[in-house]
Amino acid sequence: MWNDQFLNPEFFWLLLLLPVLAFWMWYTQNRKKPELKFPGAVQISASSHNRLAYARYLPDLLRLAAITLVIFGLARPRSSEENSRTKSSEGIDIVMAVDVSASMLAKDLRPNRLEATKTVASEFIQDRPDDRIGVVVYAGESYTQTPLTTDHKVLLNSLQGIKYGLIQDGTAIGMGLATAVNRLKDSKAKGKVIILLTDGENNSGEIDPLTATQLAESFNIRTYTIGVGTKGTAPTPAAYDFSGNIIYRNLPVNIDEELLQEIADQTGGRYFRATNNNKLKEIYNEIDQLEKTKLEELKFYSYDEKFDHYILLAFGLFALELLLRYTLLKSFI
Repeated sequence: MWNDQFLNPEFFWLLLLLPVLAFWMWYTQNRKKPELKFPGAVQISASSHNRLAYARYLPDLLRLAAITLVIFGLARPRSSEENSRTKSSEGIDIVMAVDVSASMLAKDLRPNRLEATKTVASEFIQDRPDDRIGVVVYAGESYTQTPLTTDHKVLLNSLQGIKYGLIQDGTAIGMGLATAVNRLKDSKAKGKVIILLTDGENNSGEIDPLTATQLAESFNIRTYTIGVGTKGTAPTPAAYDFSGNIIYRNLPVNIDEELLQEIADQTGGRYFRATNNNKLKEIYNEIDQLEKTKLEELKFYSYDEKFDHYILLAFGLFALELLLRYTLLKSFI
């Protein structure tokens, strides 16, 4: 009872009538009580106030309790349970454009640049459950690995399937960026973001990177660019031996940072340089903080009406009162 809410508490004013009703019951009860006094009958009178002496008041007490329950029922008691869920009030669509050229197999990141990128990108996806995310891969050409989706399980499986050798080698940054723009241009999301990762210089493709940048800018797509690789030299694939195994040589790391900076500046994003695994993870965490999805908490309540509980109990007390009044306690009333 004490945890219930009462929708019509004004009915509780009726409780003020209960003392008046109780007095009236007591008064009428004593008025109709027969009295027969005998001199010297003190012991007999005292014995009349034994365990059954007050039993005649029990039906009236039951009636008062029943009336009280009816009043509580009229006040419309109900219990409530609060539930809540969150939804994205300002969603963000994100496309990750990942370089899969041969140089991404360089071992300056562990176990190599491509695998390190896949690991960190997977963590980034898992930390953004409310966003649609897609993946574009590019080397000498580009294609969509996974279109925008909220099914992150499918997305993660698709990401793990990325590997070197599926498309022509090269580094077509303009093609990768243009393909990512194409996935986002019709998006209705409040925020549209591209994360473009590369470890080299644009050396192939039919679309110039700055032309693709202008496309991104025209569709209000922010682009974060990441240059992956140590500064100096790194163990990089250089050739294949007779068994088909990759031969690694320490080769210069050439990243067109000026181009990546221009792409980021022109679209309102930022340029980052990842020289090791930890730095790459920090970059994705920073982008995660820069592009926070706004969440809205929705609260809803479920109600359980308790009116019938009180009324049924009141009828039970009324029935018990009538049973006692006209059967067991009839001789005391």
